[in-house]
Amino acid sequence: MENSDSFVKMYLQFSGVYMSLSQVYLDDLWSKCLNHIKTNNLIESIVFNQYFEDTFLTSLNDTKANVVVKTKLHKVILTQNETLISEVLSKFLNKNIGCSIFLENEVDSNSTTPIISDQYSTNLIPHYTFDSFIEGSSNKESRSAAIACAYMPGKFYNPLFIYGNSGLGKTHLLNAIGNYVLTHYPDKKVHYTTSTDFVSKVVSSIKNNTIEDFKRDLLNVDVLLMDDVQFLAGKEKSHEIFFHIFNDLVNHKKQIVITSDRHPHEIKGLEDRLISRFSSGLSVGVDSPEFETAVAILKSKMEHQSLEPDLVDDEVINYIARDFSSDIRKLEGALNRIIFYSINFGQNRQIDLKTAVSAFKGQSYNDKNELNANKIKRIVSDYYGLTRQQLVSKSRTKNISNARHIAMYLCRKHLDLPFTKIGDEFGNRDHSTVMSSCEKIDKLLKVDFTLSSAITDIEKQFK
Repeated sequence: MENSDSFVKMYLQFSGVYMSLSQVYLDDLWSKCLNHIKTNNLIESIVFNQYFEDTFLTSLNDTKANVVVKTKLHKVILTQNETLISEVLSKFLNKNIGCSIFLENEVDSNSTTPIISDQYSTNLIPHYTFDSFIEGSSNKESRSAAIACAYMPGKFYNPLFIYGNSGLGKTHLLNAIGNYVLTHYPDKKVHYTTSTDFVSKVVSSIKNNTIEDFKRDLLNVDVLLMDDVQFLAGKEKSHEIFFHIFNDLVNHKKQIVITSDRHPHEIKGLEDRLISRFSSGLSVGVDSPEFETAVAILKSKMEHQSLEPDLVDDEVINYIARDFSSDIRKLEGALNRIIFYSINFGQNRQIDLKTAVSAFKGQSYNDKNELNANKIKRIVSDYYGLTRQQLVSKSRTKNISNARHIAMYLCRKHLDLPFTKIGDEFGNRDHSTVMSSCEKIDKLLKVDFTLSSAITDIEKQFK
């Protein structure tokens, strides 16, 4: 069927119009994807044979593929592997493709979904919307700013810069902005990209002498969404090109939204003029979900996977929300783990706490013993005979202040947390205060043997 693939791609490039794909083509593509997964052992053979073989690719468009399965159990298993399926489809189609899993009775067998030519691609993930984003105090500010940008692109907060650790929903918000704009302003062009993909396209465009075409395509978009901009660091040519694209879009009132794992001023390896541009709009942070938000996220994920609400005991939901809430991906992974374990080894219909504990037995998955800011604060406060409340208080008493400086320094050294995040952990202090504290300890360590010895003793307790 290689000739068939070539024909389809040639026709799409030549015509530049919508076209429906025949089921023959979809079947052939899906067969190749399944064979790739199987031969490369991307899924355990027993799981593949049981749950993947009897599935079908029923429709495909420029951003998403729909896969149909026969039972709810099949849907649970494939939904857990949506990312893998998307990556394999993207490999064969040479573009970013998301996927959704449906039961046979959830799709219209008479419907077809067109595939769009490669002339323009949004790269958006369709199910990442504001409605599916769970709001809490940890992300309320960023969600509000994102909605404002989506409601009136280019009018508010341009650029909008969203920062926070990996797995806290930044990518979701970017896609939610794009999907909202496409729904309410269908004439506007939206483009989502990662900084890594941007750099790759810059390199290939320079190599193929098509860099002006590449820049012209991006200058024609109305909303540019760039994920993980920290990976532009050190890429001088990409800096230059992005700088000019950024300026042109902002000057023409086009919306730019950027995400990073840290505040603009903390990204090392970016040109000062880029950092200055990033800081000219609004910078908002996202944090780890608090308990109530984590519970809501878990219940939303269950609903998205078409799982019955009473399948997982509330005590289990609370257990996951309490112990795996450092980021949303860990929450999802923990939920998927207990569901998979229950399917294969559980004896009761409902997943209870006993089953959940067994699911994580012997796993390094649980992050309770991982080093984090709370653990560092506890160890430092205990070492100096203080309470954790004193450590994060506004007190400037010398012994408390010194211990606080040390704890901040250790958070930066061992966790590589952004200064803004460390400030949040220590009574919502300004990032410049944290930076000053870390620099002070770093200098003292070179001349103060007592301080050096104390920090060594403290670090021994991290293990």
